[in-house]
Amino acid sequence: MYDATYKIVIFGDAGCGKTTLTQRYLTNLFKSDTSMTIGVDFEVKSLEIDEKKVKLQIWDFGGEERFRFLLPTYVKGANGGIFMYDITNYSSLAHIDDWLTVIRKKIEDMFPVIVVGGKADLEEREVSSEEGIQIAESRDMNAFIECSSKTGENVEVTFEALTRLMLQKSEFY
Repeated sequence: MYDATYKIVIFGDAGCGKTTLTQRYLTNLFKSDTSMTIGVDFEVKSLEIDEKKVKLQIWDFGGEERFRFLLPTYVKGANGGIFMYDITNYSSLAHIDDWLTVIRKKIEDMFPVIVVGGKADLEEREVSSEEGIQIAESRDMNAFIECSSKTGENVEVTFEALTRLMLQKSEFY
């Protein structure tokens, strides 16, 4: 029996690490050879936070523009989101407004969204942490985190932070 079930959407440009983030969170393994997500992938994970049993339904969206039309349909009923970009690719962060526009068209009551800079283990950075924080704040996002699916740094923290935000928005707090 769960205290809550939440639908999470993970969105952002192709190749920024959404699938490896999801797989690292689910299995604690890093797969460098993941294939491009065609449309959407769906996964489920259970966790316990603050003595609440929570089931997460994780919807990982293909980042290619040709799949973006699917997002408005699947975003209905979502309780939280992760906008992911690649810290080594500035344009992946620059597209945040395109993604948010698609989501906000279909949502009356905006759900919590965390901005996540992926591939934090790589040194060829194009986006500073400060820039990521500034863009997240200027878009009224709920949090900013950098993580590495390769090393596991902040992967659990990302999903736990979003789950706490969703719990706070619901009747549990």
